[in-house]
Amino acid sequence: MRIKRVPLLLLVLPFAILVAAAYLQWALFGLPPLPPAPPYNPTTDPSGFPAWLRVAHFVNFLFLVLLIRSGLQILADHPRLYSKIHCTPGSEWLRFTPVEVPRDRIYTAKDDCVYLTPWIGLPGRRHTIGMARHWHFLSVLFWVGNGAIFVALLFATNQWKRLVPTSLQIVPDAWAVFVHYATFHLPPEPETYYHYNALQQLTYFGVVFILAPLAILTGPSMSPAFTSRFSWYPKLPGNRQIGRSLHFLVMCGFVVFLIGHVAMVAITGLARNMNHIVIGTNGMSPIGIYLGLVGIAVVTGACVLAYWAAWHKPRLVQHIAKATVGPLMMSPLDRHESRSEFSRESISPYMWANGKVPTSDAWRALSENGFKDYRLRVFGLVENPVELSLDDMRELDKTTQITLHHCIQGWSGIAEWGGLQVARLVQLVQPKAEAGAIVFYSFGEGGEGGPFYDSLPLSNAKHPQTLLAYEMNYEPLGTLHGAPLRLRVENQLGFKMVKWIEAIEFVSDVGTVGEGEGGYNEDHEYFGERAGI
Repeated sequence: MRIKRVPLLLLVLPFAILVAAAYLQWALFGLPPLPPAPPYNPTTDPSGFPAWLRVAHFVNFLFLVLLIRSGLQILADHPRLYSKIHCTPGSEWLRFTPVEVPRDRIYTAKDDCVYLTPWIGLPGRRHTIGMARHWHFLSVLFWVGNGAIFVALLFATNQWKRLVPTSLQIVPDAWAVFVHYATFHLPPEPETYYHYNALQQLTYFGVVFILAPLAILTGPSMSPAFTSRFSWYPKLPGNRQIGRSLHFLVMCGFVVFLIGHVAMVAITGLARNMNHIVIGTNGMSPIGIYLGLVGIAVVTGACVLAYWAAWHKPRLVQHIAKATVGPLMMSPLDRHESRSEFSRESISPYMWANGKVPTSDAWRALSENGFKDYRLRVFGLVENPVELSLDDMRELDKTTQITLHHCIQGWSGIAEWGGLQVARLVQLVQPKAEAGAIVFYSFGEGGEGGPFYDSLPLSNAKHPQTLLAYEMNYEPLGTLHGAPLRLRVENQLGFKMVKWIEAIEFVSDVGTVGEGEGGYNEDHEYFGERAGI
């Protein structure tokens, strides 16, 4: 791991200052007096932990573990974090790989992904981002749903008084408790069956009402469908990459909290604390510990089951995610027009390459001739099948756009693209009534061998920013980025944007293409077909 000095100081310095201030106060003035326990009112104050709270606590733990593990797997596919939208190698503020990107050979973003053991990542192994995303989004649906129910019941009962401060006096009271903890003088524990101390209350409030919302709010800043519709949204954190970095830091916050929380539960009275949150009693019986261990075993079993399903039933996981995540997250956006562009000055100095450059004799011959003999074959369910040269496409029309590329691996970059709108091609070939999708075939191979292909619904193909690009940054499209022709779909993730296009086919639906999942990566690496998220 490598982290730059300034970000490291920004992350470490605030906590170091707090600890130093605590020691300084202890050295100069002694330990501050602890605030007295608030008087308990049995008619208005919470007593114990009701069943709904205990169940929500366990469900939160289960899905938070799945979220963290799948999130780490996603990060491993591009183990670099940036503060700028341009993901130029060397500009990252944090990286989890020792590799300096070589400049003397082709090095793709897929080459940059790192191995993550299944003990840490879900599902683990190299380049399993498609399956990791399924588990991440499936987990987030249940995690957010559980959190919403928890907060609703919190305020429907008097349990909100455990977490929500009602006076600014909590700040100096929490500081007094912190000084004791920071200098290793454990203060007397309050009777947590009825109330927390000031530092505990502030911490739990921060996790529930600050950390969790931040996790939810930073996620959409990485969604191409969401940000192309609401271009102002990623500007709230600064840009997409700052949103991604914040999302990672929020995850680190949850990890630190979990470690500290479990440690304090054990230090301050394991049996009593476990009885509180597991069975809702206030005694010293070991039953809470035993049942808590059973709960941990259930979470461990869920992780093992998720790993098994990822590698032995991946198509089932893919279909479950398709039936749940897609409609819930994408349907609200499908009704909106999206169009987001940038200025010429915003163009990135570097754009990561991805995919296998074609090795076929046909593509090589075309390349050697500057693609003068290239003909795009458009066929299938159309009234007017055509073969078009690059000159033919230029004569039809030319559209230019400066847009942000969202890679499924996490990196991004802004580039200018010039080419033919697919909507104009659709107008030319006149699809038959039964045509519902367009399949784009590549000269290049997919990662598992065989020609690469992908598809779009006809409705998305007609989007004004769906482009057959033959130009990048005001120059003819280069080899690494898809010459002679590549697809641009600005409300989708990058893997949908087929490079080195050989032919286009209009079909009734994608069920007859490949293995019927919508594209090569969907068929072989179980990516989600709804690539706007």
